[in-house]
Amino acid sequence: MKIIGSNHSITNADGKIAATIGMFDGVHRGHLTLINALKHEAAARGQLTAVITFKQHPQQVVNPSGSPKALMTLEQKVNAIAATQPHYLVLLDFDNDLARLSARQFIELLHKQYNVATLVMGYNHRFGHDPGRTFAHYVEQGHMAGVEVVKGPEYLGQYAPVSSSIVRQLISSGRVEDAMNCMGHPFELTGKVVHGFHNGRGIGFPTANVGKIDPSLILPHQGAYAVMVNVDGMWHKGMVNIGHRPTLNNGDDISIEVNIFDFDHDIYGKDITLHFVRFLRLEFKLVSIEQLRQQLTHDKQLSNKILDNYISQQS
Repeated sequence: MKIIGSNHSITNADGKIAATIGMFDGVHRGHLTLINALKHEAAARGQLTAVITFKQHPQQVVNPSGSPKALMTLEQKVNAIAATQPHYLVLLDFDNDLARLSARQFIELLHKQYNVATLVMGYNHRFGHDPGRTFAHYVEQGHMAGVEVVKGPEYLGQYAPVSSSIVRQLISSGRVEDAMNCMGHPFELTGKVVHGFHNGRGIGFPTANVGKIDPSLILPHQGAYAVMVNVDGMWHKGMVNIGHRPTLNNGDDISIEVNIFDFDHDIYGKDITLHFVRFLRLEFKLVSIEQLRQQLTHDKQLSNKILDNYISQQS
């Protein structure tokens, strides 16, 4: 896959392009259905494939106060799209100039700069500043710009309906397993291990404090989760708490503390990645450290069962 930026182009010498376009936040099952349709349409026409997306959410430009939190960093999104193996990934900078384009102007831009001959649109996707944007309108505007516009299919599988906004709602309410089913992969957070309160080791559950997480990303609802943890390229089972840790009186700041099972290494300053598999419980204050130890013991036992089952399903 070749990555093309806003200031670059795909020439006639490179071949005609069948493209699809969208934010592709989360690269979920609906997105994968659309990309598979793109491949089918491209093969039928002898064209190369391009996935066109944006470096930033369009709402950050047109409605900054209403811009949603992201499901993925740009790097994660690029890697997920690359796994679908299109010939090109076009990364556009969404700015005010782009926001002011009509549907026809935008299609003309795709045709002239990226040699797009076929545009496979998501079944409910909209673009362009002009009103009354029906699919028939896009077909008409595409025809005048020299581009065939094709409607892509809706994902109608077991976990339908799927959309990025639905996945965000699931994650923000703690339903990470449902979000994983909708996306086809776990929700992921990556950060660096930083120094925390160092309370966990004293009660038999040492934790790594995960910091420096991209602030544009959505966070799951406060509570405890069973997670898979990647450190130094190796996956481990674990459990994480997102919240204030009220039993330990650690203040008002949100912390992300992960206990990695059967692991005793110094990892301060290292990158750490969490894959959220299932919600365990809400965060609540216990009356004693001994009760906290008992609760964490129960959480670990439950997490081990959940994660063993998850691992067996992946193999």
